[in-house]
Amino acid sequence: MPLLVNGERIDLARPTGDLIRAYPHLEEKAKLLRSQPAQIVEPKGLLYVQQREFAVTTPKDGSVSVLGSDDATTCHIVVLRHTGSGATCLTHCDGSDTEAEVSLIMGSVKSFSNTTGYGRLEVHLVGGFNDDRQLSQKLTNQLLRAFDLQPDDVHLVTFCVTELNDREEKDIHFPIIYGIAVNVKTAEIFPATFPEKGPDEDLRSAHVLTGAPLTNIYDAKMEQLHIGPYFWRPFPHVDFWLEQDDKQILQVELKLPLDGNSFPNTWRIPSCKRLSRARAREPVSRVGRPKGALLVSARNTSQWVHQES
Repeated sequence: MPLLVNGERIDLARPTGDLIRAYPHLEEKAKLLRSQPAQIVEPKGLLYVQQREFAVTTPKDGSVSVLGSDDATTCHIVVLRHTGSGATCLTHCDGSDTEAEVSLIMGSVKSFSNTTGYGRLEVHLVGGFNDDRQLSQKLTNQLLRAFDLQPDDVHLVTFCVTELNDREEKDIHFPIIYGIAVNVKTAEIFPATFPEKGPDEDLRSAHVLTGAPLTNIYDAKMEQLHIGPYFWRPFPHVDFWLEQDDKQILQVELKLPLDGNSFPNTWRIPSCKRLSRARAREPVSRVGRPKGALLVSARNTSQWVHQES
């Protein structure tokens, strides 16, 4: 089944600029989203999703009411929602295996939904900019193509990516929106920042640096967050990387221009250094508890409580 806009199948053989011109309401909606100031989302009721993670839940969830992610430069944040069940998935894609990742999140939302009954699947894409290496455009194209290959109709509702999320200062391009959140109960999507990105932010950041695939971090039926365990092999040239300053690591990791704090992916720096030290100590290592970490939300608070898995 195809990827649809206004009930019409998108012609993916044409450039995305043609898509924007063919459906001007997508550009208007992107403009409206860009014009909103980023809201500060506090930890209570929040499930923060990092790069190469996804989470899905429903309005019946008693612990999580908001899904969110940020620190997206060339990455795209994807929200997939079934309008009948309200099942909502948020993921932070980096282009590592887009087709498989889209199939994974489609299955996760459908598992909470009766796709043959009332409602439809709607997708919202946010992130990227006009970067010199065109990584954002490549990821945009990959996501459109991956959703178009799905066996169910998927309706593209928000398209605030790449050229529609770009600003320019002194001949340098930057994203406008770095992060978004979705209210699972109301379906509202808005630009957002997150003072706290836990729980176990460093542990989960290490997951990306080990090259792991997209991972479902949340069991909505049990209202439990699962983390790890993660494995890695020996890290070559570890002494060299531990001697580099933060700016050098950030430039190599992102391969993007820097302008103060304009690119906020600084979470990679401490995680990279800690992971490097761990890799230097052991030829094969595992982070997390012997069976990983299991956290249960303490309802009506901002706390996640560790339990043995």
